[in-house]
Amino acid sequence: MNSPMETTSPGLWALAWRRLRTDRIAMVALAVVALFLLTLLLSATGIVARNWDAEIGVNYAPPTFMGAQSAEERGVQGMHAAEEAVPDNPRDPLADVIRKLRAERGAGAATDAAPVEYYGVVDPLAREIAEIRAELAKGSAATAVERRATLPLGADKWGHDIIQKTIKGSETSIVVGLTAALLATLLGTLFGALAGYYGKWVDDFFNWFYSVFTSVPYLLLILAVAAVLQQKGVLTIVLILGLTGWTGVFRLIRAEYIKHKGREYVMAADAIGASDLRKMFIHIFPNISHVPLVQMSILTVAFIKSEVILSFLGFGVPVGMASWGSMLNEAQNELILGKWWQLAAASAAMAVLVTAFSLFTDALRDALDPKLK
Repeated sequence: MNSPMETTSPGLWALAWRRLRTDRIAMVALAVVALFLLTLLLSATGIVARNWDAEIGVNYAPPTFMGAQSAEERGVQGMHAAEEAVPDNPRDPLADVIRKLRAERGAGAATDAAPVEYYGVVDPLAREIAEIRAELAKGSAATAVERRATLPLGADKWGHDIIQKTIKGSETSIVVGLTAALLATLLGTLFGALAGYYGKWVDDFFNWFYSVFTSVPYLLLILAVAAVLQQKGVLTIVLILGLTGWTGVFRLIRAEYIKHKGREYVMAADAIGASDLRKMFIHIFPNISHVPLVQMSILTVAFIKSEVILSFLGFGVPVGMASWGSMLNEAQNELILGKWWQLAAASAAMAVLVTAFSLFTDALRDALDPKLK
C-alpha cells in the first residue's frame, strides 16, 4: 500500500518547474538572466566596475581589435577638444578684439600673472586663475601620458572604459526595471483585488480610474508625469513607471477575483467567519499568484526599455550616472564622428537581456497555465 507521501499530487509550482526543465530555450534564457543579475550584484557591491568613471583611455579610444588611432585622427580630436574648451562666443562681435588682447597680453600674464584689464575693468582674480590653469595644465599633461590608446571595447568622450560603463549601466537599468515592476504589480494587484471582490461602487470607481490612465497614450503619460515631478534620479524614474504601469495587472487581477469569489472554497471560508481581507489574500490570492508573477516579469522587460527611452530623451538618470539610456544619448553625438562602440555595447547588452527575459517570461506563462495541468 502506498504511503500518503507517494500519493500526494504535485502542486502548481512543482508542475511548472517540471515543464520549465524540459524547455531548453527557457533554461538558457534563465541562465542569461541569472548572469545579468549576478553582474548586477557584483556591480552594486563594488567588486566589478567600481572605477567605471576613471579616465583610463584617451578620448574616443577605439576597441583593441581596431588598433590605435592615427596621428591625424588624434590631431582632429584634439582640435575639437580645444574648440570646446574655448569660452569665446562666436556670435560675439567683439570676439576677435578679445582674442587680439589676449594674444598681446598673454606673455605678461604668463610671466607675472598681473591683473588683466578688459573694457576698463581689472579682473581681481586674474592671478589666482592663472595659477589654477597652470596646475590643471600640469595635471592634464601627466594624465595624458598615462592614458591607454586602445581598450577592449573602446572608450567614450572622456576616456571611460565602455565595458565597465556598460556593466554599471546595467545595474541602473535592471534595478529601475525590477523595482518599478514590483511597484506596478503591487498597485495593480491591490486595486484589482478590491474592485473584483467588492464590486458595485468600488468596482465602478477603479474602472473609472483605470479608464483615465488608459485613455492617454503611454509615452505621453510617462513624459507628463516626468515633467510634473521635475527631478532626475532612480527613485523618480521608479515612481514614474510604477505609477503609470499598473493598468494591465489591474485588469487581469480584477477578472480573476470576479471568477474566484463565487467558488466553493471562498463560500466555505465565509461560512466559518473569515474576514474579507483573509478571503481576499489568504484564500483567493494563492490560487492566482501566478498571474501577478508573470505580469511582473513582463513589466520588467517593458520598464527597462522605458527607462532607456526616458534617459535618451533627457528625463531619466541625472548627469554622472551610467545607464543604458544615458549611453545611447551620448552615442547619438558620437556617431557623427564615426565612434560607434558605445552604441553597440549598450544596444547589445539591452537586446540580450530583453530577449532572454522575454523568452523566459513566455515559458513561465505557459508552465503556470492551469489549463495545461
